[in-house]
Amino acid sequence: MISVCIVDDDPLVAEALKTIISADKRFEVSSTENSGEALLVSYARMKPDIILMDIRMKGISGIETGKKILSMDRSAGILFLTTFSDDEYIIEALKMGAGGYLLKQNYDSIVPSLLAVYAGQRVFGDAVAEKLSGMMLQDTKKSSQDFGLSDREFLILEKVADGLSNREISEVVFLGEGTVRNYVSTILDKLGLRDRTQLAVFYYRNFV
Repeated sequence: MISVCIVDDDPLVAEALKTIISADKRFEVSSTENSGEALLVSYARMKPDIILMDIRMKGISGIETGKKILSMDRSAGILFLTTFSDDEYIIEALKMGAGGYLLKQNYDSIVPSLLAVYAGQRVFGDAVAEKLSGMMLQDTKKSSQDFGLSDREFLILEKVADGLSNREISEVVFLGEGTVRNYVSTILDKLGLRDRTQLAVFYYRNFV
């Protein structure tokens, strides 16, 4: 059973989310917290599979809480759920390595998104995806050659930005999973980046 911790400073919202998630027998809501501070205190003891967290809360924000959680546990699964789709929040969520970012009105997407995050995928609601597309269009168009990337390396970068795993990429580009892993390492070295999340941010900022 997949354990989920809900973090929201509105008790009514937290209870509604608990009802939605608990209705699916694959999930167990292990706890609900009303602040980022409360989550930071209880996280080490609970270690939920996924944290479903609001962004704008009293006290420490969801973004700052997420950063602190990931500094303690890089494998933590965090899915942000908020009424806001500000560009700065989306970028921060991408940078930190969050599993996804949904708007609260996308209730039907919550359970599928939790399953995707649990499987190691990254998910974004339709409205957020539109924001990302707009951000891409606003950026200065650049060529992969500007960064010393081959056509194959750029294709793999694109698939990483789409949230595909090495196995999924290997099936698309017809290469072995180990070869794809080596390509990803080479791309990280060429661009001076640390991880797949930074690759995704790099792609969104520089290419259309």
